[in-house]
Amino acid sequence: MSTPDLRRWWVRLAQAAGLVAMGLLALFDLRFSAPDSMAALLVLLVRMGLAVATVPLWLPVHRLGSRLLPLAALVLACASLAVTAAVLLLFNGSYLISSSWGLAESAGLIGVVFVVARWGAPRLAPWAAVAAGLAVAALPLRVGAENLLVIFGLLQVLAAAGAAGVGLYLRIMAAGRERAIALVRAEQRTEFARDLHDFIAHHVTGIVVQAQGARFVAEQDPQRVIVALEQIERAGAETMASMRRMVGILRNPDAPPDAPLAPLAGVTELEPLLTGFNGAAKAPARLHVDGDLNGLPVEVSTSAYRVVMEGLTNTRQHAPDARSVDVAVRRTPGWLLVRVADDGGSPRTAPARGHGFGLIGLTERVRALGGTITAGPGVAGGWVLDAAFPLQVAVAR
Repeated sequence: MSTPDLRRWWVRLAQAAGLVAMGLLALFDLRFSAPDSMAALLVLLVRMGLAVATVPLWLPVHRLGSRLLPLAALVLACASLAVTAAVLLLFNGSYLISSSWGLAESAGLIGVVFVVARWGAPRLAPWAAVAAGLAVAALPLRVGAENLLVIFGLLQVLAAAGAAGVGLYLRIMAAGRERAIALVRAEQRTEFARDLHDFIAHHVTGIVVQAQGARFVAEQDPQRVIVALEQIERAGAETMASMRRMVGILRNPDAPPDAPLAPLAGVTELEPLLTGFNGAAKAPARLHVDGDLNGLPVEVSTSAYRVVMEGLTNTRQHAPDARSVDVAVRRTPGWLLVRVADDGGSPRTAPARGHGFGLIGLTERVRALGGTITAGPGVAGGWVLDAAFPLQVAVAR
């Protein structure tokens, strides 16, 4: 099970637990509420309705920065405060002292405070959280104004403040992770820019050299000029195609133009990569090649090289007990398939350390070329990284 699927599973489990807890608290409220008049019965029904009304607010996973969520929370908090005020006026501050003031409603409002702090629009969320906190604090006053009830109100305020703090902490953590992911994606675009520079420089240099040679041999051997022109045409067409594909990927106009340049490495340079890995790792890496790796699109070749590099890096960092690593590269008529698999003894569902930003950036790179990439535990244990690149590269839009 991948990390996003596992996260969704935990969210669903928490939602189910919340619903069960709300149901049990509602049963408790009904058990210990004994209205002795129609007005008291009406208050009980309204109170239960308010508890149910909190569920659509705290149960779903909302969009970050939602304006509707804090507005709905404000309306609900004001309704709860209005009911509390009506109870104080109708029953002179002594509404069935032996009954419950509405624990289900208290829990629901605390959940509303959490989701408002976590997902609400920044300008509205504080007001909605404060209003819901006030409503929670006032709930015990529905059954009396004794010191014990005031203490319960203060405890509920502390619980609401804790829920707001947890929601705000998760919000800050998520924002930090989003910034880190954006940085990784920007770095990937910078790498594409480096590759583009190296590739274009290589081919344009070849075009210039062939054009110069054709000029010198034009009078002596015209047939060689035709061959040189054909080679120049092919190199130019390939260069222009790669430029269109890679420039389409470079969507960040603020990328620094003076980024340091790195040499271009592709799948034909995997042998030195594995040699360097074997010199520093306990687990030997073996390379299996099926098909001719020459003549691949440069974007595919360099990205496949980076897939292998990331797989070897993850094995070194997260599978110290691995005994061997298999790197398989297979070329079919329409695809280039890459697999890095280790036999680490302890199956792992996510990297043991770090935040997985290397894999996130790699996923951005592979998908930009129209390919797919998966990472997860192998059937017999260990970890498997698979990537598939179409040889007719389609730029992701």
